Amino acid sequence: MSLVIVGSIGLDTIVTPMGQVSDALGGSAVYGALAASTFTDVFIVGVVGEDFPNKHLQLIQQHKINIDGLKVEPGKTFRWKGVYHDWNHADTISTELNVFADFAPVLPESCKSCRSLLLGNIHPDLQLQVLDQIDHYQYVAFDTMNYWITGCPEKVKKVIERVGIVFMNEDEIKQFTNSNSIFTAAQKTLAMGPKLVIVKRGEYGCVVVSADSYYFLPAYPVENVCDPTGAGDSFAGGFMGYLAGQNELSLDVIKQATRYGTIIAALNVSSFSVDRLATMDMVEIQTRNIDLIKWTT
Repeated sequence: MSLVIVGSIGLDTIVTPMGQVSDALGGSAVYGALAASTFTDVFIVGVVGEDFPNKHLQLIQQHKINIDGLKVEPGKTFRWKGVYHDWNHADTISTELNVFADFAPVLPESCKSCRSLLLGNIHPDLQLQVLDQIDHYQYVAFDTMNYWITGCPEKVKKVIERVGIVFMNEDEIKQFTNSNSIFTAAQKTLAMGPKLVIVKRGEYGCVVVSADSYYFLPAYPVENVCDPTGAGDSFAGGFMGYLAGQNELSLDVIKQATRYGTIIAALNVSSFSVDRLATMDMVEIQTRNIDLIKWTT
């Protein structure tokens, strides 16, 4: 029961209709790792600068996330600033790669014996570098974004051909496969090799597609959305965190993993940054899981 997550670790400045935060803890690896840590042992692989606040490092360690693969390099930490005028889209105001510009992921020995891998939203070249370092992982998943699909679609395809699980949102998978239907897009993606495609649809939930099944799940209702940043990463982390402890990719396991990812994503958007992920516990997750089962059966 262990999960390696490779991705960005950063400091986010976020503005939404509910307020703003500056230099808040963020990045795909952080959202994913905190989401997954409720279910399994998590190993995080990424890079930060010398300016990375110690309180953020302590928060990661408090959740028993292994940081053997976390490098501290001379320079500044990756920074992103975004403004949400609505809940479905962020306008990027600035992106400062800083030490992340030269990030070359190396899995430490402690990660070599892990069971599952989640490749967060980073350049597909880096994802391929990680895939070249693993051998007997049972579950390997990846996430991406429109930027990579537009800039290097063939490299994205090379990654997809080597993983078992694909996370994409509705716009991304339609763009990647040049399809108007998410169902056609999912089938085209499955034909490249993965066993499972999860199409994230924001407030409309998600669709999980395999060669012989479809599973539809609505979003868990959130009355007061605060900050959508990291929702997709939290979903993927919750999904893979649960899956890391399972021996087979059965439909029942897929449904349970999808519910957990959905619940954790909903918790995440109810506060800024990772604040809600840092305080959630299994009791409230299970309570919401019971609700979700009741509402969808």
